[in-house]
Amino acid sequence: MMLRLLSVDFLKIKRKGLWFLVVLGPVGVVALQMVNYGVRKDYLLQQSENDWQYYMLNIMTFTPLAIVLGIVILTSFMASIENETNAWKQLIALPVSKLSVYLSKFTVITFLLFISSILLMIFTLCYGMTLGLGESIPYLGLLKYSFFPFLAALPVLALQLWFATVSNNQAIPVTIGVIGVIFAYSAFVLPDWMIWKWPALMNEWDKPVVNVILGVGFGFLLYLIGMFDFKRRDVK
Repeated sequence: MMLRLLSVDFLKIKRKGLWFLVVLGPVGVVALQMVNYGVRKDYLLQQSENDWQYYMLNIMTFTPLAIVLGIVILTSFMASIENETNAWKQLIALPVSKLSVYLSKFTVITFLLFISSILLMIFTLCYGMTLGLGESIPYLGLLKYSFFPFLAALPVLALQLWFATVSNNQAIPVTIGVIGVIFAYSAFVLPDWMIWKWPALMNEWDKPVVNVILGVGFGFLLYLIGMFDFKRRDVK
């Protein structure tokens, strides 16, 4: 039954432009660096001791912002599809639990973000190779800067999905999401405990893996809270 729910959710988003957004995010992040390096490549290479590392750090400047914004859009779209078609009651009327319905939504969005992270890694690698940054390509670094922000952003995903699924008016979760995007943009001044800072992989210990561990752990906790809150509510 879970597979059927997933297939239905993927069918619902097929013509809603969500796959376009999945591609647009990483394309936009890399395109900004195409402009950056296209205008002042010589200057940027003079500033770096490790050209690949410096290039990936420049990519990383916009990755957290793109991920948080993408989460806001994807979660709101997923909930809006059900609200517009009045499909929540139809879903709950099926012989499936509300927990499975919620899990399906979370799984679909997580999968979309995972695909976006893969594309970010591919586009970052391809453009980096055209810049001639050196033959020693840091593949582990590419994996880290492509997937760590996604894993660290899981609490933001869990929170936004929770608000989106329990709100009849999507203006509320979108407003909260916009505030989160502003927080993500200002990550360097936020305290370490704020979840919107975690995708930037910044902390006082200068260990990005700490953000990943916190993201996965706290993301799972928020997911459980949101799921059980969704279960106890009456679907309208």
